[in-house]
Amino acid sequence: MEETFVRENRITEKTDEEKNLELIKSVIKAKLDLEVAGKNFEYADGELIDYYVYQIKAEQSKLDYLLKKVKNKELALDMINEIELRLTQDRAI
Repeated sequence: MEETFVRENRITEKTDEEKNLELIKSVIKAKLDLEVAGKNFEYADGELIDYYVYQIKAEQSKLDYLLKKVKNKELALDMINEIELRLTQDRAI
């Protein structure tokens, strides 16, 4: 009987800077998701209205939570960093 072994990759802990950058990216993504849900709500009709209302509430709750985390870590979200991160994120997608 033949056994196969899978090579294990070492998991490294993220630095505080990487965690903060990930948090800021999450805030930007949540803002974009909220904007998209709002746009979809504008054009929704019938049964989709309830769905988009729920989605808007969920995205707003997520954004509020992330902004509290940013505030607790005393990070600054300014427009320049947001624009740079949006451009970087768009290139990665």
